[in-house]
Amino acid sequence: MGDEDRNLIEILEENSPIDFNKYIGYVSSPKCGAIATFAGTTRDSFDGKEVLELRYEAYIPMAIRCLKSLCTSARASWDIHSIAVAHRLGTVPVGETSVFVAISSVHRADSLDACKFMIDELKASVPIWKKEVYTNGEVWKENKEFIERMPDLGKTSHDQGSACSGKKKVEAHERKSCCGTKVKVSDESADSFR
Repeated sequence: MGDEDRNLIEILEENSPIDFNKYIGYVSSPKCGAIATFAGTTRDSFDGKEVLELRYEAYIPMAIRCLKSLCTSARASWDIHSIAVAHRLGTVPVGETSVFVAISSVHRADSLDACKFMIDELKASVPIWKKEVYTNGEVWKENKEFIERMPDLGKTSHDQGSACSGKKKVEAHERKSCCGTKVKVSDESADSFR
């Protein structure tokens, strides 16, 4: 089975809760000693404002393409068996999960580091947009990972760009400890997409 055959990527329609067991079951393997997961849930407040719900919209074909690219990048940097990523669209009430990542590997460091990479890159570059609805209004939100890259968006150098502009190379990571250093990615094929 090829690497792409061990990726499950789903953008779920409105009112479709995320089935953790489905995605954990997908990545489970007797070959693997670790499954790392991340579940992003709607919290009840932000900056002192009461949050009622989140609403998500996406450009689905591009979001799926971007997520496939991120899977390829993760596999190039870590020894991963399987990857599952699910993201809900529409309304996600407080306490419910909007995004879920599950990654299996032989050893825990690979799946833990790759899981952090996947969620950070998803939030920074995949075309899924979030609106926070408060008791006194609503606002479209930019993820901090996207904002951190804002100065890079106009650059055309070979080491800048979004995950969707081509394959990403993880330049540095600590294999010995999870999430010990920030992951920096560079675009290996941006020029071929311009």
